[in-house]
Amino acid sequence: MAWLLVVVAGLLETGFAVCLKLSHGFTRLWPTVAFACFALGSFGLLTLALKKLDVGPAYAVWTGIGAAGTAIYGMVFLGDLVSTLKLVSISLVILGVIGLQLSGSAH
Repeated sequence: MAWLLVVVAGLLETGFAVCLKLSHGFTRLWPTVAFACFALGSFGLLTLALKKLDVGPAYAVWTGIGAAGTAIYGMVFLGDLVSTLKLVSISLVILGVIGLQLSGSAH
């Protein structure tokens, strides 16, 4: 269950990163509100998960999901550059996240 919280928190991290860009420096109301909601949800779930998980692997999985998700979202929906190197790098991040999740231990 704790790992599921980390995964959902990582997806919410993708949401807050995208909304941060869409807020244009907190000058647009609804993306700013969405950013705050995603950020609070993400940090809240990560906090709950850390009661059961080691901080290193959990934090790495959380940031990896957020980073990979944000990069993919940017390429698909925001017109970010797509390159072979970028796709390979995202794949390596995802593989690392899977490896860390499998290696993490619950207390």
